[in-house]
Amino acid sequence: MRLRKDEMIVRCRVALQDVNLNKNRYTDVLPFDNTRVILNSTKDRASLGNGYINASFIAAGPSENVSQFIATQGPLPNTFEDFWEMVIQYRCPAIVMLTTVDNSEMMRKCANYFQAENGIREFGKICIFTKSTKANSSLVLRCLEVKYKESKEPPLSVLHIQYPKWPDHGVPDDTVAVREIFNRIHHVPPGLGPIIVHCSAGIGRTGAFCTIHNTIQRILIGDMSALDLLKTISSFRSQRIGMVQTMEQFFFCYAAIVDELEDLILKSKSSQGVSKRVKKSDG
Repeated sequence: MRLRKDEMIVRCRVALQDVNLNKNRYTDVLPFDNTRVILNSTKDRASLGNGYINASFIAAGPSENVSQFIATQGPLPNTFEDFWEMVIQYRCPAIVMLTTVDNSEMMRKCANYFQAENGIREFGKICIFTKSTKANSSLVLRCLEVKYKESKEPPLSVLHIQYPKWPDHGVPDDTVAVREIFNRIHHVPPGLGPIIVHCSAGIGRTGAFCTIHNTIQRILIGDMSALDLLKTISSFRSQRIGMVQTMEQFFFCYAAIVDELEDLILKSKSSQGVSKRVKKSDG
């Protein structure tokens, strides 16, 4: 499903407008016109890019029961405000960051678009407040509040989960951290808003996580068609270029799904055993 250059020119017209070129981290990873996220503040202003941000809506399965995603690139300094405008506009309850912050001058992977330490940071007309930060061996969890500086509306609470050890174009040594992220956010009601997922380009690690999360969630509600990962990934690729980049990432999706389902079966058997022992003691 690799896209030829001539196909990209036809399907990614807005991304290729001159005014939007510097908003793309990579020239070959662009959102399709029909699935791109549109920012309301500039959607009717061609000179400002027609509401452009390098981000795509991603969905598979029944929307009322399954998380919807926004897959996006690691924000650039000139797109920080756009990123947070997207968070507020679409009421995104969580952000999953599958990369580290690149503090080099070029910021090739992902610039620091959030406040790393507790405190306030401003991006244009938007204010970000980090209420708390907690880290374990694999993840960094941040509770953020986001709002327009001049707005009297209460701030939007956002859970920011960062997994900095997932290597670019590769996979982690085990599935524990990825499954921990899933278990922290899969219960968030889909109606609250889409979950933002990003790495650097917003397709490889991002695509793998979305596939893992979506597949497990659909299996748990009885949708056995979710077992066809090729179909799911093909669907995701029809919504954003190159979702799941490597064969290694493809097999990692299977490993994470199997590990999580096996854990759930073990927990179910364990709870059934406890329940039987309680009934015997009651008898």
